[in-house]
Amino acid sequence: MTQTIGIGLIGTGYMGKCHALAWNSVKAVFGNGRRPRLVHLGEVTVELARQKAEEFGFERATGNWRDVVADPEVEVVSITTPNQFHAEMAIAALEAGKHVWCEKPMAVAFADAQRMADAARASGKVAVLGYNYIQNPAVRHIDALLRDGVIGPVNHVRVEMDEDFMADPDALFYWKSEASSGYGAIDDFGVHPLSLITTLLGPVERVMANMSKPYADRPARDGGRRSVETYDIASILIELESGASGLIALSRTAWGRKGRIAVQIFGAKGTITYDQERLNEVQVYVTSDKPAEQGFRTILTGPSHPPYDRFIPAAGHGLGFNDLKIIEAHELLKSIAGQEARVIDFAQGLEIERTVHAMARSHHEGRWVNVAEKG
Repeated sequence: MTQTIGIGLIGTGYMGKCHALAWNSVKAVFGNGRRPRLVHLGEVTVELARQKAEEFGFERATGNWRDVVADPEVEVVSITTPNQFHAEMAIAALEAGKHVWCEKPMAVAFADAQRMADAARASGKVAVLGYNYIQNPAVRHIDALLRDGVIGPVNHVRVEMDEDFMADPDALFYWKSEASSGYGAIDDFGVHPLSLITTLLGPVERVMANMSKPYADRPARDGGRRSVETYDIASILIELESGASGLIALSRTAWGRKGRIAVQIFGAKGTITYDQERLNEVQVYVTSDKPAEQGFRTILTGPSHPPYDRFIPAAGHGLGFNDLKIIEAHELLKSIAGQEARVIDFAQGLEIERTVHAMARSHHEGRWVNVAEKG
């Protein structure tokens, strides 16, 4: 096996830079596996592509994303473009014999997500989605606590995901308010809580959802105002296949919330809580403590919570969002090498997408919807 692996990147915005940082760092952090070689970068113009290729360290640049997919030296394609372009790009990359790392959500339309999953299966290549929150050493420790039965059988879960990047009613209209980007909060945001819930607790069986638009329109760049076509707030009741009940609450317009994913898992013998804004901490309450000493204890992640130890040899220093992306890149490389890996592949991602579309159907039809129900 060659000692390097050729990387292509399509899209260089916020998430594109995250992928580039991860590819540049993964070998140094983990020390094993093939070293990523940054081969080809694609953007909407060749000028922007050349600028970003120089910044990120890619050898070649193009204003046509198909050049990245066709490059024989590219073995893995990172796709970090807006949602509506994921399906075409991922399918083209898979059909060209490339592995794929695609940001969430899979696609705007469920039929396109299905085509992506079908293309991945037919190609025999590794195709994974950008759900880096499941990689957090804190979340991995929650997973271990649940497997060990520390809080007993789980009967209820609540997840709130809130940010305020769309909270200002006078902020300019941009692509996340267009129907072409999806439903809004449930697929832009809701997929992350679903990735955590399904990883930690198993599949969702049925949903009851309500979506809302806090602002009917926004200022347009060329003057006037443009109608908002997506829903920035959503509340969803869920029932897991395990029988546990749950609630997911989502808002892209929550002033003061910057990156909040607040998880509460309630069991017969205790509770586990976690908040992404304090992503190096887990709180645990167990009834096995003496009554006079019962209370939430804070577990601060450190070297005893792998793979934290690969970054820092001392507890309390903390990991960040981009570190989780580095871990995700390492898991992808493990999967490509045929090793067991903690990833959400296209087949698993399709079930998350199925759940999202069940939520939308529930909102429009005003009823509980079984996730397996065909629309």
